[in-house]
Amino acid sequence: MRPIETRYALSGDVRIAYQVVGQGSFDLVFVPGFISNLDLHWEDEGYARLLKRLSAFSRLILFDKRGTGLSDRVDPRHLPSLETRMDDVRAVMDATGSGRAALLGASEGAPMAMLFAATCPERTRALALYGGYAHFHKWVMSPERLEAFIATAGTEWGTGATLPNFAPGRVDDAHFTQWWARFERLSASPTAAAALARMNAGIDVRGVLSAIGAPTLLIHRRNDARVDPDASRFLAKEIANARLVEVPGRDHPIWTGDVDRVADLIEEFLTGERAVAEAERVLAALLATRIYDTARVGDRMWSERSERFQESWRQLVGRHGGRVAGIHGELMISRFDGPARAIRCAAALRDAAQHMGIASAQGAHVGEVEMRGPPVGLMARVTMQIAAHAGRGDILASRLAADLAAGSGLHFIDAGRVTVDELDEPLALVQATSEQHLEPACRPKAKPAEPAQLTARESEVVILIADGKSNAAIAAELRLSEHTVKRHVANILLKLDLPSRAAAAAFSARQAGPDGP
Repeated sequence: MRPIETRYALSGDVRIAYQVVGQGSFDLVFVPGFISNLDLHWEDEGYARLLKRLSAFSRLILFDKRGTGLSDRVDPRHLPSLETRMDDVRAVMDATGSGRAALLGASEGAPMAMLFAATCPERTRALALYGGYAHFHKWVMSPERLEAFIATAGTEWGTGATLPNFAPGRVDDAHFTQWWARFERLSASPTAAAALARMNAGIDVRGVLSAIGAPTLLIHRRNDARVDPDASRFLAKEIANARLVEVPGRDHPIWTGDVDRVADLIEEFLTGERAVAEAERVLAALLATRIYDTARVGDRMWSERSERFQESWRQLVGRHGGRVAGIHGELMISRFDGPARAIRCAAALRDAAQHMGIASAQGAHVGEVEMRGPPVGLMARVTMQIAAHAGRGDILASRLAADLAAGSGLHFIDAGRVTVDELDEPLALVQATSEQHLEPACRPKAKPAEPAQLTARESEVVILIADGKSNAAIAAELRLSEHTVKRHVANILLKLDLPSRAAAAAFSARQAGPDGP
Protein backbone atom coordinates (compact mmCIF):
# COMPACT_ATOMS: atom_id res chain seq x y z
CA MET A 1 0.00 0.00 0.00
CA ARG A 2 1.38 3.42 -0.90
CA PRO A 3 2.23 5.74 2.02
CA ILE A 4 -0.68 7.90 3.14
CA GLU A 5 0.09 11.62 3.02
CA THR A 6 -0.36 13.47 6.31
CA ARG A 7 -1.24 17.16 6.17
CA TYR A 8 -2.21 19.81 8.73
CA ALA A 9 -5.31 21.96 9.16
CA LEU A 10 -5.29 25.13 11.25
CA SER A 11 -7.94 25.28 13.99
CA GLY A 12 -7.43 28.64 15.69
CA ASP A 13 -3.70 28.52 16.42
CA VAL A 14 -3.57 24.71 16.74
CA ARG A 15 -2.34 22.40 13.96
CA ILE A 16 -4.53 19.34 13.41
CA ALA A 17 -2.99 16.40 11.51
CA TYR A 18 -5.22 14.70 8.95
CA GLN A 19 -5.20 12.11 6.16
CA VAL A 20 -7.60 11.46 3.26
CA VAL A 21 -8.08 7.94 1.88
CA GLY A 22 -10.44 6.56 -0.76
CA GLN A 23 -12.46 8.06 -3.59
CA GLY A 24 -16.05 7.28 -2.63
CA SER A 25 -19.04 9.36 -3.66
CA PHE A 26 -19.44 10.99 -0.23
CA ASP A 27 -17.19 12.13 2.63
CA LEU A 28 -16.91 10.24 5.92
CA VAL A 29 -15.09 11.94 8.80
CA PHE A 30 -13.77 9.52 11.44
CA VAL A 31 -13.64 11.18 14.87
CA PRO A 32 -11.39 8.92 17.00
CA GLY A 33 -11.50 8.05 20.67
CA PHE A 34 -9.22 8.74 23.65
CA ILE A 35 -5.86 8.60 21.84
CA SER A 36 -4.82 8.12 18.22
CA ASN A 37 -1.82 8.27 15.91
CA LEU A 38 -2.47 8.49 12.18
CA ASP A 39 0.78 6.78 11.20
CA LEU A 40 0.54 3.97 13.75
CA HIS A 41 -3.05 2.97 12.89
CA TRP A 42 -1.96 1.37 9.64
CA GLU A 43 0.43 -0.98 11.47
CA ASP A 44 -2.32 -2.82 13.35
CA GLU A 45 -4.16 -5.42 11.28
CA GLY A 46 -7.56 -4.65 12.83
CA TYR A 47 -7.24 -0.88 12.50
CA ALA A 48 -5.92 -1.14 8.93
CA ARG A 49 -8.76 -3.51 8.04
CA LEU A 50 -11.37 -1.08 9.40
CA LEU A 51 -9.92 1.89 7.51
CA LYS A 52 -9.66 -0.15 4.31
CA ARG A 53 -13.33 -1.17 4.59
CA LEU A 54 -14.52 2.39 5.27
CA SER A 55 -12.45 3.93 2.47
CA ALA A 56 -13.80 1.36 -0.01
CA PHE A 57 -17.19 3.13 -0.11
CA SER A 58 -16.34 6.70 0.97
CA ARG A 59 -13.74 9.42 0.84
CA LEU A 60 -12.48 8.78 4.36
CA ILE A 61 -11.12 11.75 6.31
CA LEU A 62 -8.99 10.83 9.33
CA PHE A 63 -7.48 13.15 11.93
CA ASP A 64 -5.76 13.18 15.30
CA LYS A 65 -7.67 15.29 17.80
CA ARG A 66 -5.77 18.13 19.44
CA GLY A 67 -3.61 16.80 22.26
CA THR A 68 -2.87 13.43 20.69
CA GLY A 69 -0.92 11.73 17.91
CA LEU A 70 0.57 14.02 15.27
CA SER A 71 -1.51 17.07 16.26
CA ASP A 72 -0.44 19.88 18.58
CA ARG A 73 -0.62 19.25 22.32
CA VAL A 74 -2.88 21.14 24.75
CA ASP A 75 -1.88 23.17 27.78
CA PRO A 76 -2.78 20.99 30.81
CA ARG A 77 -3.37 24.19 32.80
CA HIS A 78 -5.92 25.54 30.29
CA LEU A 79 -7.89 22.62 28.90
CA PRO A 80 -10.05 23.43 25.85
CA SER A 81 -13.80 22.91 25.96
CA LEU A 82 -15.62 20.31 23.89
CA GLU A 83 -16.94 23.17 21.72
CA THR A 84 -13.38 24.24 20.93
CA ARG A 85 -12.37 20.69 20.09
CA MET A 86 -15.49 20.32 17.93
CA ASP A 87 -14.13 23.14 15.77
CA ASP A 88 -11.26 20.81 14.86
CA VAL A 89 -13.78 18.75 12.86
CA ARG A 90 -14.88 21.87 10.99
CA ALA A 91 -11.26 22.91 10.36
CA VAL A 92 -10.37 19.51 8.90
CA MET A 93 -13.49 19.49 6.71
CA ASP A 94 -12.62 22.97 5.42
CA ALA A 95 -9.02 21.93 4.71
CA THR A 96 -10.15 18.87 2.74
CA GLY A 97 -12.81 20.75 0.78
CA SER A 98 -15.64 18.82 2.42
CA GLY A 99 -18.84 20.85 2.51
CA ARG A 100 -21.04 18.10 3.95
CA ALA A 101 -20.04 14.75 5.43
CA ALA A 102 -21.17 11.75 7.39
CA LEU A 103 -19.49 11.52 10.79
CA LEU A 104 -18.29 8.35 12.49
CA GLY A 105 -17.64 9.06 16.16
CA ALA A 106 -15.98 6.30 18.18
CA SER A 107 -15.90 6.31 21.98
CA GLU A 108 -14.84 9.82 23.10
CA GLY A 109 -15.21 10.89 19.48
CA ALA A 110 -18.96 10.22 19.66
CA PRO A 111 -19.92 13.20 21.87
CA MET A 112 -17.78 15.47 19.67
CA ALA A 113 -19.60 14.16 16.59
CA MET A 114 -22.99 14.63 18.29
CA LEU A 115 -22.17 18.21 19.24
CA PHE A 116 -21.07 18.93 15.66
CA ALA A 117 -24.29 17.41 14.25
CA ALA A 118 -26.41 19.54 16.59
CA THR A 119 -24.40 22.72 15.91
CA CYS A 120 -23.77 22.31 12.17
CA PRO A 121 -26.75 20.35 10.79
CA GLU A 122 -26.21 21.78 7.30
CA ARG A 123 -22.79 20.09 7.17
CA THR A 124 -23.87 16.76 8.66
CA ARG A 125 -25.09 14.10 6.22
CA ALA A 126 -25.49 11.30 8.79
CA LEU A 127 -24.16 10.20 12.16
CA ALA A 128 -22.69 6.78 13.04
CA LEU A 129 -21.72 6.41 16.69
CA TYR A 130 -19.75 3.47 18.07
CA GLY A 131 -19.36 2.87 21.82
CA GLY A 132 -20.56 6.41 22.44
CA TYR A 133 -21.96 8.23 25.44
CA ALA A 134 -23.43 11.60 26.42
CA HIS A 135 -22.02 11.94 29.96
CA PHE A 136 -18.54 10.73 30.96
CA HIS A 137 -18.92 10.19 34.70
CA LYS A 138 -22.30 8.47 34.37
CA TRP A 139 -21.35 5.88 31.72
CA VAL A 140 -17.54 5.67 31.55
CA MET A 141 -15.75 6.38 34.84
CA SER A 142 -16.63 7.75 38.24
CA PRO A 143 -14.38 10.57 39.53
CA GLU A 144 -12.63 8.06 41.80
CA ARG A 145 -11.89 5.62 38.97
CA LEU A 146 -10.71 8.48 36.78
CA GLU A 147 -8.15 9.57 39.38
CA ALA A 148 -6.93 5.97 39.71
CA PHE A 149 -6.58 5.74 35.92
CA ILE A 150 -4.60 9.00 35.79
CA ALA A 151 -2.35 7.81 38.62
CA THR A 152 -1.61 4.57 36.75
CA ALA A 153 -0.91 6.49 33.55
CA GLY A 154 1.52 8.71 35.44
CA THR A 155 3.73 5.78 36.42
CA GLU A 156 3.07 3.11 33.77
CA TRP A 157 2.06 4.94 30.60
CA GLY A 158 3.84 3.55 27.55
CA THR A 159 4.06 -0.01 28.87
CA GLY A 160 0.62 -1.13 27.70
CA ALA A 161 -0.69 -1.03 31.27
CA THR A 162 -3.98 0.58 30.21
CA LEU A 163 -4.89 -2.26 27.81
CA PRO A 164 -7.13 -4.12 30.34
CA ASN A 165 -9.24 -0.95 30.63
CA PHE A 166 -9.95 -0.99 26.91
CA ALA A 167 -9.49 -4.50 25.47
CA PRO A 168 -9.28 -7.18 28.19
CA GLY A 169 -9.75 -9.86 25.56
CA ARG A 170 -6.39 -8.98 23.99
CA VAL A 171 -4.16 -8.92 27.09
CA ASP A 172 -2.83 -12.40 26.30
CA ASP A 173 -1.96 -11.39 22.73
CA ALA A 174 1.74 -10.55 23.05
CA HIS A 175 1.98 -8.90 19.63
CA PHE A 176 -1.04 -6.67 20.23
CA THR A 177 0.16 -5.79 23.75
CA GLN A 178 3.50 -4.61 22.33
CA TRP A 179 1.67 -2.58 19.67
CA TRP A 180 -0.60 -1.05 22.32
CA ALA A 181 2.43 0.04 24.37
CA ARG A 182 3.81 1.83 21.27
CA PHE A 183 0.34 3.22 20.61
CA GLU A 184 0.37 4.79 24.09
CA ARG A 185 3.88 6.23 23.70
CA LEU A 186 3.40 7.63 20.19
CA SER A 187 -0.10 8.99 20.82
CA ALA A 188 0.56 10.96 24.01
CA SER A 189 3.08 11.53 26.79
CA PRO A 190 2.01 10.67 30.37
CA THR A 191 1.27 14.36 30.98
CA ALA A 192 -0.71 14.64 27.74
CA ALA A 193 -2.63 11.44 28.53
CA ALA A 194 -3.64 12.85 31.92
CA ALA A 195 -4.75 16.10 30.24
CA LEU A 196 -6.81 14.17 27.68
CA ALA A 197 -8.47 12.13 30.44
CA ARG A 198 -9.38 15.30 32.35
CA MET A 199 -10.77 16.90 29.16
CA ASN A 200 -12.97 13.88 28.56
CA ALA A 201 -14.15 13.89 32.18
CA GLY A 202 -16.00 17.14 31.48
CA ILE A 203 -18.07 15.68 28.64
CA ASP A 204 -21.83 16.13 29.00
CA VAL A 205 -23.83 16.59 25.79
CA ARG A 206 -27.21 15.42 27.10
CA GLY A 207 -28.64 18.88 26.49
CA VAL A 208 -28.03 18.84 22.72
CA LEU A 209 -29.37 15.39 21.85
CA SER A 210 -32.85 16.63 20.97
CA ALA A 211 -31.31 19.03 18.43
CA ILE A 212 -29.77 16.23 16.37
CA GLY A 213 -31.78 15.76 13.18
CA ALA A 214 -29.36 13.74 11.07
CA PRO A 215 -30.04 10.01 10.50
CA THR A 216 -28.22 8.23 13.33
CA LEU A 217 -26.87 4.71 13.77
CA LEU A 218 -25.70 3.57 17.20
CA ILE A 219 -23.41 0.54 17.58
CA HIS A 220 -22.36 -0.82 20.97
CA ARG A 221 -20.78 -4.05 22.19
CA ARG A 222 -23.03 -5.84 24.66
CA ASN A 223 -20.32 -6.35 27.30
CA ASP A 224 -18.21 -3.27 26.54
CA ALA A 225 -15.37 -3.11 29.09
CA ARG A 226 -15.05 0.68 29.06
CA VAL A 227 -18.39 2.31 28.19
CA ASP A 228 -21.60 0.99 29.75
CA PRO A 229 -23.95 -0.26 26.98
CA ASP A 230 -26.72 1.69 28.73
CA ALA A 231 -25.01 4.80 27.35
CA SER A 232 -26.08 3.95 23.80
CA ARG A 233 -29.51 2.79 24.96
CA PHE A 234 -29.98 6.26 26.45
CA LEU A 235 -28.86 7.88 23.17
CA ALA A 236 -31.33 5.71 21.23
CA LYS A 237 -34.17 7.13 23.34
CA GLU A 238 -33.05 10.75 23.18
CA ILE A 239 -31.99 11.14 19.52
CA ALA A 240 -34.92 11.25 17.12
CA ASN A 241 -35.14 8.25 14.78
CA ALA A 242 -31.84 6.78 16.01
CA ARG A 243 -31.34 3.03 15.51
CA LEU A 244 -29.31 0.98 17.99
CA VAL A 245 -27.52 -2.25 17.04
CA GLU A 246 -25.84 -4.18 19.84
CA VAL A 247 -23.07 -6.52 18.73
CA PRO A 248 -21.25 -9.25 20.69
CA GLY A 249 -17.98 -8.59 22.49
CA ARG A 250 -16.38 -6.78 25.40
CA ASP A 251 -13.30 -5.16 23.83
CA HIS A 252 -14.02 -1.46 23.45
CA PRO A 253 -11.87 -0.07 20.59
CA ILE A 254 -13.72 -0.01 17.28
CA TRP A 255 -10.80 -1.69 15.50
CA THR A 256 -10.83 -4.78 17.78
CA GLY A 257 -13.23 -7.72 17.71
CA ASP A 258 -15.32 -8.41 14.64
CA VAL A 259 -14.26 -5.38 12.60
CA ASP A 260 -16.08 -6.56 9.49
CA ARG A 261 -19.41 -6.76 11.35
CA VAL A 262 -19.07 -3.13 12.46
CA ALA A 263 -17.94 -2.03 8.98
CA ASP A 264 -20.88 -3.88 7.40
CA LEU A 265 -23.35 -2.02 9.61
CA ILE A 266 -21.79 1.35 8.83
CA GLU A 267 -21.63 0.66 5.09
CA GLU A 268 -25.26 -0.47 4.89
CA PHE A 269 -26.41 2.52 6.95
CA LEU A 270 -24.53 5.09 4.86
CA THR A 271 -24.97 3.58 1.38
CA GLY A 272 -28.36 1.88 1.73
CA GLU A 273 -26.84 -1.30 0.33
CA ARG A 274 -25.94 -4.48 2.14
CA ALA A 275 -22.20 -5.06 2.17
CA VAL A 276 -21.09 -7.92 -0.06
CA ALA A 277 -18.06 -10.09 0.67
CA GLU A 278 -15.03 -8.89 -1.25
CA ALA A 279 -13.55 -10.88 -4.10
CA GLU A 280 -10.20 -11.25 -2.32
CA ARG A 281 -11.84 -13.17 0.55
CA VAL A 282 -12.55 -16.87 0.11
CA LEU A 283 -14.07 -19.65 2.16
CA ALA A 284 -11.42 -21.79 3.84
CA ALA A 285 -10.86 -24.14 6.76
CA LEU A 286 -8.29 -23.32 9.43
CA LEU A 287 -6.64 -25.89 11.67
CA ALA A 288 -4.90 -24.84 14.89
CA THR A 289 -2.56 -27.46 16.36
CA ARG A 290 -0.76 -27.35 19.68
CA ILE A 291 1.39 -29.75 21.65
CA TYR A 292 -0.55 -30.65 24.75
CA ASP A 293 2.37 -31.31 27.12
CA THR A 294 3.66 -27.73 27.28
CA ALA A 295 4.48 -28.11 31.00
CA ARG A 296 7.55 -30.09 29.94
CA VAL A 297 8.99 -27.20 27.95
CA GLY A 298 12.28 -27.34 29.91
CA ASP A 299 12.83 -30.99 29.10
CA ARG A 300 15.59 -31.26 26.45
CA MET A 301 14.16 -34.47 25.01
CA TRP A 302 10.73 -32.86 24.85
CA SER A 303 12.20 -29.86 22.99
CA GLU A 304 13.77 -32.14 20.41
CA ARG A 305 10.46 -33.95 19.94
CA SER A 306 8.71 -30.61 19.61
CA GLU A 307 11.06 -29.59 16.79
CA ARG A 308 10.54 -32.94 15.08
CA PHE A 309 6.78 -32.53 15.39
CA GLN A 310 6.91 -29.09 13.76
CA GLU A 311 8.79 -30.62 10.82
CA SER A 312 6.16 -33.37 10.56
CA TRP A 313 3.44 -30.72 10.79
CA ARG A 314 4.82 -28.88 7.76
CA GLN A 315 5.10 -32.11 5.76
CA LEU A 316 1.67 -33.45 6.68
CA VAL A 317 -0.09 -30.16 6.00
CA GLY A 318 1.38 -30.13 2.49
CA ARG A 319 0.57 -33.81 1.97
CA HIS A 320 -3.10 -33.12 2.78
CA GLY A 321 -3.35 -30.22 0.33
CA GLY A 322 -3.02 -27.48 2.92
CA ARG A 323 -0.72 -24.54 3.49
CA VAL A 324 1.29 -23.62 6.56
CA ALA A 325 -0.08 -20.25 7.69
CA GLY A 326 2.19 -19.48 10.64
CA ILE A 327 2.91 -20.09 14.30
CA HIS A 328 1.22 -18.01 17.02
CA GLY A 329 2.87 -18.77 20.35
CA GLU A 330 2.27 -22.47 20.95
CA LEU A 331 -0.30 -22.75 18.15
CA MET A 332 0.58 -23.94 14.63
CA ILE A 333 -1.94 -22.61 12.09
CA SER A 334 -2.61 -24.26 8.74
CA ARG A 335 -5.13 -23.53 6.02
CA PHE A 336 -7.13 -25.87 3.75
CA ASP A 337 -9.68 -25.56 0.97
CA GLY A 338 -12.24 -27.51 3.00
CA PRO A 339 -12.82 -28.90 6.52
CA ALA A 340 -12.55 -32.58 5.53
CA ARG A 341 -8.92 -32.11 4.49
CA ALA A 342 -8.19 -30.13 7.64
CA ILE A 343 -9.65 -32.80 9.92
CA ARG A 344 -7.94 -35.67 8.09
CA CYS A 345 -4.66 -33.79 8.46
CA ALA A 346 -5.42 -33.32 12.16
CA ALA A 347 -5.87 -37.09 12.54
CA ALA A 348 -2.51 -37.68 10.85
CA LEU A 349 -0.88 -35.10 13.12
CA ARG A 350 -2.39 -36.77 16.18
CA ASP A 351 -0.88 -40.11 15.09
CA ALA A 352 2.50 -38.49 14.40
CA ALA A 353 2.53 -36.91 17.84
CA GLN A 354 1.70 -40.22 19.51
CA HIS A 355 4.57 -41.94 17.67
CA MET A 356 6.94 -39.28 19.02
CA GLY A 357 5.74 -39.74 22.60
CA ILE A 358 3.88 -36.45 22.82
CA ALA A 359 0.22 -35.47 22.53
CA SER A 360 -1.60 -32.92 20.40
CA ALA A 361 -4.74 -30.84 20.87
CA GLN A 362 -6.40 -29.36 17.78
CA GLY A 363 -9.28 -27.19 16.62
CA ALA A 364 -10.83 -26.60 13.18
CA HIS A 365 -13.22 -23.94 11.94
CA VAL A 366 -14.54 -22.63 8.62
CA GLY A 367 -15.00 -19.06 7.48
CA GLU A 368 -13.82 -16.35 5.13
CA VAL A 369 -10.13 -15.45 4.99
CA GLU A 370 -8.01 -13.18 2.82
CA MET A 371 -6.67 -14.89 -0.29
CA ARG A 372 -3.26 -13.37 0.43
CA GLY A 373 -1.42 -13.12 3.70
CA PRO A 374 -1.85 -15.02 6.96
CA PRO A 375 -5.34 -15.66 8.39
CA VAL A 376 -6.30 -12.89 10.81
CA GLY A 377 -9.39 -11.54 12.52
CA LEU A 378 -12.37 -13.26 14.07
CA MET A 379 -12.08 -16.45 12.01
CA ALA A 380 -8.50 -17.07 13.19
CA ARG A 381 -9.28 -16.18 16.81
CA VAL A 382 -12.26 -18.57 16.95
CA THR A 383 -10.12 -21.40 15.53
CA MET A 384 -7.42 -20.79 18.12
CA GLN A 385 -10.00 -20.67 20.90
CA ILE A 386 -11.38 -24.05 19.78
CA ALA A 387 -7.86 -25.51 19.90
CA ALA A 388 -7.29 -24.02 23.35
CA HIS A 389 -10.49 -25.77 24.48
CA ALA A 390 -9.33 -29.15 23.15
CA GLY A 391 -8.03 -31.79 25.53
CA ARG A 392 -5.20 -34.29 25.14
CA GLY A 393 -5.46 -35.95 21.71
CA ASP A 394 -8.73 -34.16 20.86
CA ILE A 395 -9.69 -32.90 17.42
CA LEU A 396 -12.49 -30.40 17.98
CA ALA A 397 -14.35 -28.60 15.22
CA SER A 398 -17.19 -26.12 14.97
CA ARG A 399 -20.54 -27.56 13.94
CA LEU A 400 -20.29 -25.41 10.81
CA ALA A 401 -17.11 -27.26 9.84
CA ALA A 402 -18.85 -30.59 10.44
CA ASP A 403 -21.83 -29.51 8.31
CA LEU A 404 -19.49 -28.67 5.45
CA ALA A 405 -17.72 -32.03 5.80
CA ALA A 406 -20.99 -33.91 5.21
CA GLY A 407 -20.50 -36.83 2.83
CA SER A 408 -16.76 -37.05 3.51
CA GLY A 409 -16.99 -40.22 5.61
CA LEU A 410 -15.82 -38.41 8.74
CA HIS A 411 -17.68 -39.04 11.98
CA PHE A 412 -18.32 -36.64 14.82
CA ILE A 413 -19.74 -36.70 18.33
CA ASP A 414 -21.14 -33.75 20.25
CA ALA A 415 -18.54 -31.89 22.33
CA GLY A 416 -20.63 -29.22 24.03
CA ARG A 417 -20.28 -25.50 23.50
CA VAL A 418 -17.62 -22.86 24.03
CA THR A 419 -18.25 -19.18 24.75
CA VAL A 420 -16.56 -16.77 22.36
CA ASP A 421 -16.66 -13.08 23.32
CA GLU A 422 -17.35 -11.86 19.80
CA LEU A 423 -20.16 -14.29 18.96
CA ASP A 424 -23.83 -13.83 19.86
CA GLU A 425 -24.24 -17.35 21.26
CA PRO A 426 -21.94 -20.11 22.55
CA LEU A 427 -20.32 -21.97 19.66
CA ALA A 428 -21.44 -25.58 19.21
CA LEU A 429 -18.50 -27.99 18.99
CA VAL A 430 -18.07 -31.54 17.75
CA GLN A 431 -15.22 -33.98 18.16
CA ALA A 432 -13.84 -35.94 15.22
CA THR A 433 -13.57 -39.65 15.91
CA SER A 434 -12.17 -42.60 14.00
CA GLU A 435 -14.80 -44.93 15.48
CA GLN A 436 -16.95 -45.67 12.45
CA HIS A 437 -19.84 -47.14 14.41
CA LEU A 438 -20.60 -43.92 16.24
CA GLU A 439 -23.55 -41.91 15.00
CA PRO A 440 -22.69 -38.50 13.57
CA ALA A 441 -23.27 -35.64 15.98
CA CYS A 442 -24.86 -33.68 13.17
CA ARG A 443 -27.96 -35.82 12.92
CA PRO A 444 -30.53 -34.98 10.28
CA LYS A 445 -32.88 -32.32 11.54
CA ALA A 446 -36.41 -31.61 10.59
CA LYS A 447 -36.39 -29.62 7.37
CA PRO A 448 -36.95 -25.93 8.01
CA ALA A 449 -39.53 -23.98 6.14
CA GLU A 450 -38.53 -23.55 2.51
CA PRO A 451 -36.50 -20.36 1.98
CA ALA A 452 -37.34 -17.93 -0.77
CA GLN A 453 -36.83 -19.72 -4.09
CA LEU A 454 -33.36 -19.30 -5.59
CA THR A 455 -33.07 -18.87 -9.33
CA ALA A 456 -31.14 -21.47 -11.32
CA ARG A 457 -28.18 -19.11 -11.59
CA GLU A 458 -28.24 -18.35 -7.85
CA SER A 459 -28.28 -22.09 -7.14
CA GLU A 460 -25.16 -22.47 -9.29
CA VAL A 461 -23.47 -19.63 -7.43
CA VAL A 462 -24.25 -21.03 -3.97
CA ILE A 463 -22.79 -24.42 -4.95
CA LEU A 464 -19.58 -22.72 -6.09
CA ILE A 465 -19.48 -20.73 -2.84
CA ALA A 466 -19.61 -24.06 -0.98
CA ASP A 467 -16.65 -25.20 -3.10
CA GLY A 468 -14.66 -22.32 -1.60
CA LYS A 469 -14.44 -20.27 -4.78
CA SER A 470 -13.96 -16.50 -4.72
CA ASN A 471 -16.20 -14.10 -6.62
CA ALA A 472 -13.52 -13.81 -9.31
CA ALA A 473 -13.32 -17.60 -9.71
CA ILE A 474 -17.12 -17.91 -9.85
CA ALA A 475 -17.27 -15.16 -12.46
CA ALA A 476 -14.68 -16.95 -14.60
CA GLU A 477 -16.42 -20.32 -14.33
CA LEU A 478 -19.90 -18.99 -15.11
CA ARG A 479 -18.65 -16.39 -17.61
CA LEU A 480 -20.16 -13.50 -15.70
CA SER A 481 -18.78 -10.18 -14.51
CA GLU A 482 -17.63 -9.94 -10.90
CA HIS A 483 -20.24 -7.24 -10.35
CA THR A 484 -22.99 -9.65 -11.43
CA VAL A 485 -21.62 -12.35 -9.11
CA LYS A 486 -21.60 -9.88 -6.21
CA ARG A 487 -25.25 -9.09 -6.93
CA HIS A 488 -26.12 -12.81 -6.99
CA VAL A 489 -24.32 -13.36 -3.66
CA ALA A 490 -26.18 -10.44 -2.08
CA ASN A 491 -29.51 -11.83 -3.36
CA ILE A 492 -28.70 -15.31 -2.02
CA LEU A 493 -27.89 -13.97 1.45
CA LEU A 494 -31.06 -11.86 1.41
CA LYS A 495 -33.37 -14.67 0.23
CA LEU A 496 -31.95 -17.25 2.62
CA ASP A 497 -31.67 -14.75 5.49
CA LEU A 498 -28.03 -15.72 6.01
CA PRO A 499 -25.30 -13.52 7.50
CA SER A 500 -22.29 -14.59 5.42
CA ARG A 501 -20.86 -16.67 2.58
CA ALA A 502 -19.79 -19.28 5.14
CA ALA A 503 -23.39 -19.69 6.23
CA ALA A 504 -24.45 -19.99 2.58
CA ALA A 505 -21.86 -22.73 2.08
CA ALA A 506 -23.18 -24.60 5.12
CA PHE A 507 -26.72 -24.25 3.77
CA SER A 508 -25.59 -25.75 0.46
CA ALA A 509 -23.96 -28.68 2.24
CA ARG A 510 -27.08 -29.37 4.30
CA GLN A 511 -29.28 -29.26 1.19
CA ALA A 512 -26.96 -31.65 -0.64
CA GLY A 513 -26.93 -34.19 2.19
CA PRO A 514 -24.33 -36.93 2.69
CA ASP A 515 -24.84 -38.46 -0.77
CA GLY A 516 -24.43 -35.23 -2.71
CA PRO A 517 -27.01 -33.26 -4.67
